[in-house]
Amino acid sequence: MPRAGLTPATVTAAGAELADEIGFAQLSMGQLAERLGVKTPSLYKHVAGQADLVHRIAVQAANELADTIRDAIQGRAGTDAFTAGAQAMRAYVKHHPGRYAAGNAARPTGPDDPLVAALDRVLASWAAMVRGYGIEPGQEIHVLRMVRTMLHGFATLEVASGFQIDVGVETSFTWMIDFIDHGLRSLDGSSRSVILQEELPGP
Repeated sequence: MPRAGLTPATVTAAGAELADEIGFAQLSMGQLAERLGVKTPSLYKHVAGQADLVHRIAVQAANELADTIRDAIQGRAGTDAFTAGAQAMRAYVKHHPGRYAAGNAARPTGPDDPLVAALDRVLASWAAMVRGYGIEPGQEIHVLRMVRTMLHGFATLEVASGFQIDVGVETSFTWMIDFIDHGLRSLDGSSRSVILQEELPGP
């Protein structure tokens, strides 16, 4: 019989906490079983294995990140929303590096996979961050990819102690956010028209 109190949800939550503590790469079913005080085979009554565990953690992490950004930008718009959302994402990655890494490692298995809905929520949260800039619909995906790339890159490098130069990291992050904000605000109608014309095929 499964241990009383253990469910797929509690096993997943414990796995997420452990991944944050020891690092995603070090997470194993054996270590999780030890944390929960059970034998490793007991975990298979709740999750199908390591891959399933990581997948479940990824769903949890994506939903948490979406909620974190949503709460941070609520009632804000434009620069304020973008700045608050960026800071919220950075803080989430710093506080939950293991589960965030799991979220980037897992891939949806099909259209009905809960991970699809969770990732859609994250995408919607990024879209809400930049909604106040009046971005053309055809350009939004490019903006979202840029925002994800820069925020993900900065936060994961920071967590991995990738910034070795003795200059304030906080100042660098603020500089990056200001730079992106300036670029987004510069996308007036004329500059967007130029971008769109450049994407049209030649005669």
